[in-house]
Amino acid sequence: MRLSRGVPLAAALLMVLTTVGTTDAEALVTETSSCTRPDLPRVPGAEHQRVACLPDLTTAGLAGTAYTDIADQAGLSAKGTKNPSGVPGTQIDGYFPDDSRFNATHGWRHDAQFVIRMPERWNGGLVVTGAPGTRRQYATDALISDHVLAQGYAYAATDKGNSGPDFYKDGRRPGDAVAEWNRRTTELTRAARSTLAQWYGHAPRRTYMTGISNGGYLTRWQLENHPGLYDGGVDWEGALWTADGGGLLGSLPVTVARSLGRAQDEDLLKAGFAPGSRFLWPYHEKAYWGLTQKIYRAEFDPSYDPACPGPSAGATLPEILAPCASDADYDYAARPESVHRAVGRVALTGRIGRPMITLHGDLDTLLPIATDSDVYERMVTQRGRSRLHRYYTVEGGTHVDSLHDTYPDRLRPVLPCYRSAFTALVAWVEDGSVPPTDRTIARPAGGDVVNTCALS
Repeated sequence: MRLSRGVPLAAALLMVLTTVGTTDAEALVTETSSCTRPDLPRVPGAEHQRVACLPDLTTAGLAGTAYTDIADQAGLSAKGTKNPSGVPGTQIDGYFPDDSRFNATHGWRHDAQFVIRMPERWNGGLVVTGAPGTRRQYATDALISDHVLAQGYAYAATDKGNSGPDFYKDGRRPGDAVAEWNRRTTELTRAARSTLAQWYGHAPRRTYMTGISNGGYLTRWQLENHPGLYDGGVDWEGALWTADGGGLLGSLPVTVARSLGRAQDEDLLKAGFAPGSRFLWPYHEKAYWGLTQKIYRAEFDPSYDPACPGPSAGATLPEILAPCASDADYDYAARPESVHRAVGRVALTGRIGRPMITLHGDLDTLLPIATDSDVYERMVTQRGRSRLHRYYTVEGGTHVDSLHDTYPDRLRPVLPCYRSAFTALVAWVEDGSVPPTDRTIARPAGGDVVNTCALS
């Protein structure tokens, strides 16, 4: 099934989100575990866990085993991305008590799954993240885990408590599923800190929150609501939720209308989509827009059209990707107050309490920068927190770096800029070295844009 140039990758990615995992992790742990210490760590609050001492905690060493999921990382990075390897240490996989069953990884069929990685050579720091999109706990292994492990950080990631295109079915009230994302991230941060204290003999000296897309939203929310748990964070194109609208439910309905011939290109430009992103619109129309609008509208406003998506986003890939025709007319501002309250439960305020760096590509065509991070930057300023915030626009960056492989002459990956931003955050927090002021990071005419990026 070829949707358009570049779309087969997204199709495969979305197939992953609905594939049942059948790996027998227990057999692999029994076969390959080389733990010799008698005092194996126990994750506080975990209902189930498995511990393995491994020769390499990075993706290079874990590929093909039960300790990562390469398929769940599909589409997030560009070809040619260089990652470190050779970091021995201990990995804990497990789950916290939960009553939903979207995540079938390891054959557990149990949500609130997590992974904690503890390198032998620890620098005293911890990096926490949550899965982007509707993915699971191993999604950012290549993007984040490899890089921070090689620097000596421990790493912890959560599936957010629900995953897959039917995540909106979790919970009893509208907004419950997204609200759980925040709670699960806080839960894992506290548990991981205690686990590291058991393993290394002292608690982390520094804890950083970070993430991409929905993981970026989690970074914003955690630094607003639990600043005492963290020392800082890097927000990579975080999704924006505000009670008064905007964000996804404000920008995506017009894309559905356009796909049905009821809106024009100019209407998308008015809604905040970048004029230079037109070449990306066919891809997003087929792979992202309709699906994203219908499942998040179902999460916060299920009464709008109960029949679509109904009990499931779809049983086949075409059904999953298809939009709900009713969403072409969706008007968040006109919806009942109950809908606004549902979004308000997970809304951001801009009141961050720790240093944070935000990066966003100017050609992001899923979360347009004009309706997302531009707005969030103003919220931070209005809250009087600008001194804690740096905002970098990545010229030629879009929502997933894999699209650079299709359009190398128009796009640049954001990942190397993210890695530079993480380095800058650490220097800001630990050495007092103030990062460059807010700016656009220009797309260079040449050089290795896949692996290098200077913030200034």
